[in-house]
Amino acid sequence: MSSRRKFLFATTAAALPAVAATFAVSTTARAADVLVSDTELKRQMLGKLDVELNDSTVAATETPYLTDIFFSWDLPTVAATQINTIIAYSFGDRPAAEGSSQSQLPQPGPINEAIADAVYQLYQSKPVMVYAQWEVASVLTSKYQMNSTNLQSVKPPTVASNGTISYPALDDVAAAVIALSGTASALGTVAVVTHRDQAKRAIQTSRARSMNAYAALGLTLPVNYDSQASQPANRRRDVYLLSDMANQFATLRANLIAQQYPNG
Repeated sequence: MSSRRKFLFATTAAALPAVAATFAVSTTARAADVLVSDTELKRQMLGKLDVELNDSTVAATETPYLTDIFFSWDLPTVAATQINTIIAYSFGDRPAAEGSSQSQLPQPGPINEAIADAVYQLYQSKPVMVYAQWEVASVLTSKYQMNSTNLQSVKPPTVASNGTISYPALDDVAAAVIALSGTASALGTVAVVTHRDQAKRAIQTSRARSMNAYAALGLTLPVNYDSQASQPANRRRDVYLLSDMANQFATLRANLIAQQYPNG
């Protein structure tokens, strides 16, 4: 079973009622029986969409987009020995400690600590420059004593005077890294480290900024969620995946409009 199929089944299984655990063995067997090939999946999706839209041309155009965003979660990988730079994107945070001032930055939280752990593991096998979003960089500094010789912290959240927090988008972080390095090509081959469910979009965003970006082969990325995360969308997998796919669709839409109507 491919990792794409494992991802699909894990996401589906997570949504089942707890009582289904009683039938875990038989349910797993049935799910394995009904899995179809990518080719068959696309054929069925195309047929269904053609019927629903009554437009075979549009159905043929939209089906690959749906297939990629909903059903393709594999990551392009590269061996750790080939990387020249590590870029870490954060995944949520926790509210600032009780009693802190309104201008206080949030706490990194356990998921960003797990991302930092993965970064450091990769760094030990290939000691290259690390560019890490602030939440991850703060853990790398405090827990692993990394400093400006091997770590560049980028894009902390912005805290307004009333305590409102604004978070940078993945593209803002990627742009900040390139500004520090000078050019995307100066980064060489990039290993992207973040939460597993955000990794596909983080790599796509990095590549859109002309980075030669991959996931590091063999590196396990964090998969857990934090029920106390500041952002509600980052507390549960089912909710986050909807947010992530919505962002993928928004990016796709913007790219298609720019390609088809460059002059507006």
